[in-house]
Amino acid sequence: MESILVIRLSAIGDVVMASPLIAALRRAYPDAHLAWLVQPEAAALLAANEQLDEVLIWPRGEWRRVWRAGRLVELLKRVLGLRRELRRHRFSIAIDAQGLLKSGLLAWLSGAPRRIGLGSREGSGWLMTERIERGGEPGRIGSEYLHLARQLGLPTDGFPMRVALTKQDHRAAAEIAGAGDGRPYAVICPFTTRPQKHWVEGRWPELASRLSTEMGLRTLMLGGPGDRAAAERIAKNAPPGLIDAVGRTDLRQAGALIARARLLIGVDTGLGHMGIALATPSVLLFGSTLPYHNTTRTDAIVLYHRLPCSPCRRRPTCGGAFTCMHNITVNEILATARQALAARVAPL
Repeated sequence: MESILVIRLSAIGDVVMASPLIAALRRAYPDAHLAWLVQPEAAALLAANEQLDEVLIWPRGEWRRVWRAGRLVELLKRVLGLRRELRRHRFSIAIDAQGLLKSGLLAWLSGAPRRIGLGSREGSGWLMTERIERGGEPGRIGSEYLHLARQLGLPTDGFPMRVALTKQDHRAAAEIAGAGDGRPYAVICPFTTRPQKHWVEGRWPELASRLSTEMGLRTLMLGGPGDRAAAERIAKNAPPGLIDAVGRTDLRQAGALIARARLLIGVDTGLGHMGIALATPSVLLFGSTLPYHNTTRTDAIVLYHRLPCSPCRRRPTCGGAFTCMHNITVNEILATARQALAARVAPL
């Protein structure tokens, strides 16, 4: 019997985009032991997926703290402990879907005799037995993983992303969403890792107000614990009735809130990509990054104003003006939201 390890360690959005590999591998290898190695912050996305036999954790943060403290003997013990854990599974195939040195090293530590790297960089190709160059349809969400699946001969019809949720997740979401006047709600996801990916903070309250008055939707705001200060500023200026759930849910509870929402509006953040996976009509605001423009769903629409410097990714040249995001207006978002709602389709 095959024992297969998929390695995609982070980030949340990338794990969501790689999630179709699970169903494709399960269809190709129905009796295999199928495991996924991931960092702790994204593990919840996979833990409830019944097609996975096991979710294994790479505690990157713990290893980094030990390294920075100079406790090298302890770090070596941790590396060897993970190596023993991986090799206990006797993996026959390890698929490095991240293609970096850290993920390649983990594939090598697994001892799998067949190690397949997607677009291996940073020298990780030397640790693979097979390399698959990155490819696929430019601009399609998750295109590189679809390309990987095709190169591996896996079934790829549909190839939908999936975030598996539990009944407990939905119950928790119902309690959070129940705080208010009972109207349907729109989720907003204003926060992400880099300032050049943010939309104009002062416009979120106006958007929330107009979602209420023009579309009859309450607003529910999601984000992580580190976003609390910005969330409080937005909530202070928003109309009464905004539900501030920022930092007050775990990842799957946030997913359940997105699944229950009438609409999602978000920047380039993992929660925004989850909206597509959970079949919630979505409007995605992109500027310094353009991870995709083809969402594969007519009710998920990307707003993006290309400039000569676009996309700048991690190297903005505008001196903090972030014009690409400023050019997205409240009026444009509302018009696009109506378009997404009108095009709403059933979950895949």
